Amino acid sequence: MPENIVKQIQQLKRGTVEVFTEAELAQKLTEAAKTGRQLRIKLGLDPTSPDIHLGHTVVLRKMRQFQDLGHKAVLIIGDYTARIGDPSGQNTGRPMLSGEQIEKNAKTYFEQAGKILDTSAEKLEVRHNSEWLSGLQLADIIKLAANMTVARMLERDTFDLRYKNGDPIGVHEFLYPLMQGYDSVMIKSDVELGGTDQTFNNLVGRDLQRNDGQPPQIVITMPILVGLDGREKMSKSKGNYIGVTDEPKDMFGKVMSISDELMENYFTLLTDLPTERIAELTDPAGTHPKEAKVLLGKTIVAQFHGPDAADAAAAHFEQVFAQKQLPDEMPEVLVPTEAITAAKLLVLCKLVATGGEAKRIIKQGGAVINNRKLSDPNEQIMPADGMVLRVGKRKFARLRVDA
Repeated sequence: MPENIVKQIQQLKRGTVEVFTEAELAQKLTEAAKTGRQLRIKLGLDPTSPDIHLGHTVVLRKMRQFQDLGHKAVLIIGDYTARIGDPSGQNTGRPMLSGEQIEKNAKTYFEQAGKILDTSAEKLEVRHNSEWLSGLQLADIIKLAANMTVARMLERDTFDLRYKNGDPIGVHEFLYPLMQGYDSVMIKSDVELGGTDQTFNNLVGRDLQRNDGQPPQIVITMPILVGLDGREKMSKSKGNYIGVTDEPKDMFGKVMSISDELMENYFTLLTDLPTERIAELTDPAGTHPKEAKVLLGKTIVAQFHGPDAADAAAAHFEQVFAQKQLPDEMPEVLVPTEAITAAKLLVLCKLVATGGEAKRIIKQGGAVINNRKLSDPNEQIMPADGMVLRVGKRKFARLRVDA
């Protein structure tokens, strides 16, 4: 095998879980190098949510690696499959989304993915799978379904679990892996990327391509990024996420909150630092954990906001948290000179979105006023000029009384 192909495979395998198969990948890369043909690297995205967090970027970064090696990313916006809802990793069926919500989510999703991918026409092709799925007739769907047995479908762990528990499984959910696999046939995918929760779907794509007379795609699976809580996968619904549109200070502060045990995983999946350097940074005998975490935070923030913003975020963190000082700048909120409950004051200062959230945070001890921890959401607060409120570790507001 040519040395350059060996190096490419080493780079592409970094941070992956499985490659189906490495030998086929080597063959495709070698043929592409000889002929100059761009490999078509597929990633399917169902726009069930408008926001991308760092967990999503693990696969997007792998796709960018392929782009940097000269290949074309084919981003499939699953505007049609999103109407079904991917059952991957779900113990219940997902609700179907409206066309309007799907389109709105897709627009935002693509804008955020552009922070990672090369969006030039030469390196990126964006397709909506409604292009081919919406035109299928019943006979086409029956023919597609004939490629899969019920026994094979029940090999999927989520279906198997729900079946054994007596939970309902809609027949339409069986169509999802077939439709995603059909996407691979229609765009003639060479490689499909996905999290480990997508392994079953992506392997179905290999089968359908083979049955259609196409060379089967390589399937590369990536690990699921663990969230800030250190237990469950990163998820907005679980509140353990770092969003790609988070402000630099918030993004850096969240990275600094992760456990030391997560650093190797984050360095490997979210940065381009060499493996040897990561080993040095995550060895407490050679590098202090705080020093390593600061570098991790700055590296991640710089990817989305630039190095200057990363330096400023690190300096802000050091001033506010390490030195226990208030930030030089914080939002000022004009309030009337009349008593107001603690919960309503947090909402008024836009430190929380709702009264319910304010009550929960106060009861959990997460709100502070002039260095005094609040405990009663209904406590009557008389605003005073210069009074400082803090929610969590990163949200501040200074009151200005309306005379």
